[in-house]
Amino acid sequence: MRKRLKQAGLTFLSLLAVVIAFAGYAYLIAQSGNRSAFVGYVGLAIVCLVTYLAAARWIERRVPTEFSLHHALPALGAGLLGGIAMFSAVMAILWAAGAYRAEGWAELDAAGIALALVLWFAVAVQEEILYRGLLFRLCSKIAGTWGALLLSAALFGASHVLNPGWTLAGLFSVALAGVFLGAAYAATGRLWLPIGLHAGWNFTQGSVFGLQVSGNNVGSGLITGSLNGPDYLTGGRFGPEATIAAVIVVIAVAAYLVWRTEKLGRTEPPIWSATEPASDNAT
Repeated sequence: MRKRLKQAGLTFLSLLAVVIAFAGYAYLIAQSGNRSAFVGYVGLAIVCLVTYLAAARWIERRVPTEFSLHHALPALGAGLLGGIAMFSAVMAILWAAGAYRAEGWAELDAAGIALALVLWFAVAVQEEILYRGLLFRLCSKIAGTWGALLLSAALFGASHVLNPGWTLAGLFSVALAGVFLGAAYAATGRLWLPIGLHAGWNFTQGSVFGLQVSGNNVGSGLITGSLNGPDYLTGGRFGPEATIAAVIVVIAVAAYLVWRTEKLGRTEPPIWSATEPASDNAT
């Protein structure tokens, strides 16, 4: 128990270091008046990543295996394709239900699409470091893997309460996304897969279909279309993440990843359990 408490304490210090670095960079950007999305999002991602790696080395005194470069590109690519497929499945369900109507293709802007993908990856890196790399690991040292899934997912959902047009359905859906992203981390012991899934989902939602991402309007996408119908099929102002279709897709993927985590034995018991962890995938 003493070892687990020490690990939790050191992880908390790493979390504190990343939050301070994040807030410091955000303050400098605000003071400079620079409104460049690239400088903002990509800069924040770099600051978070560098601080996280440094904290793992110098505060926690460990090798940050969750960012191991071994098979990093395949995992990142699989996550990206998986996120694209997941949100495409959401839109296919909404189209079949008569809630979504595609109206045509927008003019292709290859440079703009590439920049959008970079920005979505930057957002994913920031959030996955904070919620899976830090909060999930911290919670797992106390409440075990399953408790960490629920706690970190609840915090992930609650963090969107300031987003435009938020609803309880939207926050619940985001929390469910936190479960499947946390399970993706637990199943692999790496952050590459959840980063790819996160980026692929947001990219498809905002830059392919041109829809709100967690209530935020991000402009037009490759496909022009509209959502019409009751809120459970449109998500209201929060967007399609708050639809029943998104809940169905996310629950299905989360269930598979949870099953996969259990099958691989990559679970950690709560601190009050006498059972020794089968593996320490979150070190």
